[in-house]
Amino acid sequence: MSIFSNSKAIAILLISLNVVCNLTTFSLANFNQDVEINWGADHAQIQNGGQFLTLSLDHSSGSGFQSKNEYLFGRFDVQIKLVPGNSAGTVTTFFLSSQGNAHDEIDFEFLGNSSGEPYTLHTNVYCQGKGDKEEQFRLWFDPTKSFHTYSIVWTPQRIIFMVDNIPIREFDNNEAIGIPFPNRQPMRVYSSLWNADDWATQGGRVKTDWTKAPFIASYKNFNANGCVTPSSSKGSSSFSSSCPNSVTLAAWRNQELDPTGRRWLRWVQRKYRIYNYCSDLKRFSSQGRPAECKKRRRLEGLI
Repeated sequence: MSIFSNSKAIAILLISLNVVCNLTTFSLANFNQDVEINWGADHAQIQNGGQFLTLSLDHSSGSGFQSKNEYLFGRFDVQIKLVPGNSAGTVTTFFLSSQGNAHDEIDFEFLGNSSGEPYTLHTNVYCQGKGDKEEQFRLWFDPTKSFHTYSIVWTPQRIIFMVDNIPIREFDNNEAIGIPFPNRQPMRVYSSLWNADDWATQGGRVKTDWTKAPFIASYKNFNANGCVTPSSSKGSSSFSSSCPNSVTLAAWRNQELDPTGRRWLRWVQRKYRIYNYCSDLKRFSSQGRPAECKKRRRLEGLI
């Protein structure tokens, strides 16, 4: 059965998800005002008065953009239409990151594939320069045919990854059991399109076909609804006192998954998750499974 065959039922059920998830109402940002091209300026274009952006990749360069502001917690959304056709070797990203060797990072990475094969959606969370918390998914639709919304909700309690408002992954703050959590370093929003054919597609076995270049990813409806953090507040895990009420009282501030959201999370993880670091017994055979994985397993019956 095609992974896209359930799209009609998903569209119907998504209506109820939007009602019950208490999602934030926001005004959309303008690419001209809110981001800057930070790489491959001649391979990126902002169009339609700042409402539309494209990144391109060819043999000479890829491209990328970053938000002008840094944030400490927030909800970050963008609609992306991924590179169509033979995208093998390419990686399109949407992520948050701080700077430096001990940086924090929250990743969406879309790993291209040969024509007719599905994209792999790769997620990861870094804290203090250490990641190794990967989960990978297939998508239940073709992400090259139309725009879809990819969202990161980052609060002091948890990180939620969402696709079209459907939660696909939740990463809780487990500092109480000694697991670092990204909550002290402000992060910018980034996106990029680049060549990674040494690892991206089937472990690097399928290389980029440069005769198909330029590869183009398209963006619209970018939103960053978070606490804009001045540099003087770095190192604090609390909201800056300069955050307006419209931010500190936003729905994402205390967002968590209700029973409906947890049913969707379980559905995605059972049907479309293809890799979970917590289940990689060979990887952790010497030191044992990470502590947060053991805790999650005890709670699996609750989701």
